[in-house]
Amino acid sequence: MHVSLPVEGMTCASCVARVEKAIAKVEGISGVAVNLATEKATFDVDPALFSVEALTSMVEKTGYSIDTTSLTTPEKKHSANAPANIFKKHEEDLRKDFLTALILTIPVFVLSMGSMVPGFENIIPLSQDSLNKLFLILTTPVLFLPGRRFFTAFWKNTRHFAADMNSLTAVGAGSAYAYSVLVTLFPHLFHIHEGMAHTFFETAVVIITLILMGKWLEGRSKKKTTDEIKKLLELRPDKATVIRNGKNVTIPIEEIVLEDRVVVKPGEKLPADGVILEGNTFIEESIITGESYPVFKKTGDRVTGATLNKNGYIEFRVTALGENSVLGKIIKIVEEAQGSKAPIQNLADKIASVFVPVVLLIALAAFLAWMLLPGENAFAQALIHFVAVLIIACPCALGLATPTAIIVATGAAARKGILIKNGEALEVAHAISVILIDKTGTLTIGRPKVQKAVLSNFDQQFIIAALSSLEARSEHPLASAVLAFAAEHEVEIKPCNDFSAVEGQGITGTFEGHVIKAGKASFASVHPSELSVIDTAGGSVIWISIDGKDAGYLIVKDSIKEYSRAAIEQLHELKVKTVLLSGDNEHAVKAAADELGIAEFYSGVLPGDKAGIVEKFQRHGNVVAMIGDGVNDAPALAKSNVAFAVGSGTDVSIETAQITLLNDDLRTVSSAIAISRKTIRVIKQNLFWAFIYNVVGIPLAAFGYLDPMIAALAMSLSSVSVISNSLRLRKVQV
Repeated sequence: MHVSLPVEGMTCASCVARVEKAIAKVEGISGVAVNLATEKATFDVDPALFSVEALTSMVEKTGYSIDTTSLTTPEKKHSANAPANIFKKHEEDLRKDFLTALILTIPVFVLSMGSMVPGFENIIPLSQDSLNKLFLILTTPVLFLPGRRFFTAFWKNTRHFAADMNSLTAVGAGSAYAYSVLVTLFPHLFHIHEGMAHTFFETAVVIITLILMGKWLEGRSKKKTTDEIKKLLELRPDKATVIRNGKNVTIPIEEIVLEDRVVVKPGEKLPADGVILEGNTFIEESIITGESYPVFKKTGDRVTGATLNKNGYIEFRVTALGENSVLGKIIKIVEEAQGSKAPIQNLADKIASVFVPVVLLIALAAFLAWMLLPGENAFAQALIHFVAVLIIACPCALGLATPTAIIVATGAAARKGILIKNGEALEVAHAISVILIDKTGTLTIGRPKVQKAVLSNFDQQFIIAALSSLEARSEHPLASAVLAFAAEHEVEIKPCNDFSAVEGQGITGTFEGHVIKAGKASFASVHPSELSVIDTAGGSVIWISIDGKDAGYLIVKDSIKEYSRAAIEQLHELKVKTVLLSGDNEHAVKAAADELGIAEFYSGVLPGDKAGIVEKFQRHGNVVAMIGDGVNDAPALAKSNVAFAVGSGTDVSIETAQITLLNDDLRTVSSAIAISRKTIRVIKQNLFWAFIYNVVGIPLAAFGYLDPMIAALAMSLSSVSVISNSLRLRKVQV
């Protein structure tokens, strides 16, 4: 069982590392990933070994809390407002704390800076001692009301022998405050004449206020990163019209049940997935598949919840609700992807796990070094540089660099009908160098048609009847073409005996006492002289034999999809090599490859052979992607570095592959690769600035070139800049 649970109290990358370690220690849990941007932990659970109490206890021992409500209350469903409400409340709390701190900080800062200006005492007739005591009165509420969150977290961490961003802030601001209180109330302890003490009250309050401002701005930015999930949740209508007891009844969407008969009028959204029972219409599915053109739907066709009924009246039977619906599965995939980690984040995680303790040591070393320098104010100088090191080093940006980019990118991709299953797939996709593409149903329409029939030696109606009776038992893609051909000739399909199918070769069975074989020439045991000169026109040949005698052949051809060639050209523009795979004969596959502009192809390939071709390209150092229908291409999809499943949102299993394209337009493959490349570029930019910020900032602070207040402002804005950079991916053009 795969679960995702909210974690409270995390503020930086070091928090993430500790929570991950704590959860991983719980028996029955594996595959742990904790995301700072979403403030969630995702992991796999073995119900036979797992204990909710053990999980809660382990996380709390680390100084954080985890919400296990969804585990103890399985019926809990997605709410369109739940994610937004969590971030909204968090943002409102930060806003209130920031404004409170700001109101009290402004007079402290103005008076403190003003006292350094000549003639200030003529404007504000207060002694330095009186000013210090006024600062004490104004500063104390800032630290212990809006700033209490830092000290509360610091205390929890200390009890568990841990440290994080809160620890750095609490120690930095707390040290400046504590020193200032002591020299104000007990100056003799520092051999300072009464009323002459230099304090750092303004440093303490400005640090708290600026960091609160940064956290508030960060919270606002975080809320924007989750907008895509919120938009997906809001796609459904609030109400639905169902037929109950012969009457139309309007009910809240939550009250719909399976098998309900739902009425949808023109201009209304469909409230659930289902099958049309009456009527026909055009359905706009762009919100699910990204396709811009409406799709015609008739009785018997499947429809998807949240899509828009354009112009007809329909009634449909509900077949899926909630998390089992197409929209529900999309939301689940996007949420899990947003909570996952990309391999590129491993470096940041390793650094974060030891970052805060190392910073504390650097800050202490800086303090001791400045204390050893000669001068009357050595302690005060040492303290201020100690505080500056602590504040500049907060690793917030480091923790947000990767997850924010993944959240925004996966949301933007979902909006284009591209479901990226996890951060690893998103990262690996940027390096794809070779794409292997299955022909039938992927590059072609998937509805082959008999283009030519050359039948001899037997009654043609009998041959068609015999062949179609066998094909009616077959699951091969060409079987439907033969059955359609039989229907055109008004041939009755009758039972056959001893049916068997040989993978990649053909089918055989007994029809009205005759042994029928159909498939490859070698399988059908025919050796026609014309075999080498047949003009297949790029189609596949089905050879037929009856009782071992040649009965002729059918040429079956599947048409290339409208945008397939354009899709191949776009992949070539991205410097990605394309390779065509098919079980068809060489003539048919070569014709398709030439039409598509693909230089390399493999024909006569059995489903099991495709995985070997994937390995062949991987051995030459390629990052290989496989594009297939997610069913008979399963071995190759599993073996590839990145697996793409292609199909309409209502028909494809969106959990089959690492990247699922909800429409049949292969141009979205190049869109997925382009999104991946731009995302990795943004992540690298984020990590660079997060690292360089600390690499440059910490030495500057330690050597006395950085004031703590400037450090607090820079630290706060660094997180906001990382999130803002990630948000650029929302407008990515592909």
